[in-house]
Amino acid sequence: MCSDDGWQQLADELEITDLDIDLLKQALSHASYVREGGGAAYESNERLEFLGDAVLDAIVAGELYQRFPQADEGWLTRAKSAVVQTANLANVARSLKLGSYLQLGQSEENTGGRRKTSVLADSLEALLGAVYLSGGYQQTHQFVVAHFLDIIDGVEDESFRDAKTTLQELCQSLTQLVPEYVTTGRAGPDHDPVFDVEVRLAGRVLGIGHGGSKQKAEQAAAHDALAFQDEWTDELPAAANGSE
Repeated sequence: MCSDDGWQQLADELEITDLDIDLLKQALSHASYVREGGGAAYESNERLEFLGDAVLDAIVAGELYQRFPQADEGWLTRAKSAVVQTANLANVARSLKLGSYLQLGQSEENTGGRRKTSVLADSLEALLGAVYLSGGYQQTHQFVVAHFLDIIDGVEDESFRDAKTTLQELCQSLTQLVPEYVTTGRAGPDHDPVFDVEVRLAGRVLGIGHGGSKQKAEQAAAHDALAFQDEWTDELPAAANGSE
């Protein structure tokens, strides 16, 4: 467990003025840590994550709107999704070394929680929630721009390439196999259906997606798989060999 001096050191390294240390601790307290310690669910970082997610969306949307004045709504929507995707959030969290400070329950610790893309991304959003409550929108805006500027600027040349193609090329480079898309459910009326799709390879589910058509659901599943690729790419070659 991090000492009080350790938390202050992290706050200093983050260069956030007047960051509330109690909020910082909560931002890095995973639900498993709170649960195993007998705490209430609201004491974990999940509420701060909810807040940080909303603030991040607003800041990134505003930056894209200002930086790309000729872009239409559709491009801006795709660009925002590209910037705030889970993989990018996790990479920013890694650059800030948040994994070293995460407070995890033993079960999450044993399964490599400090390296998990989803856990790191959630912790970054929770940190943004803590920054917002400590210093307001302007300070949070400055922090986001400082750590997402390259990602935001990079979308100018981003073609938002077909996710299924990207995933297929990645899988083939690792295993020589092509991922399979399986429709697992369909809900809603005929005029407004929602399809559930899993993308699988060598018996493993790589991602799940939902959409108003099978094509959209498959794209969503591919995006999901790519967002969490560091959680399955190391295991994929062995799984593929075992399925032969």
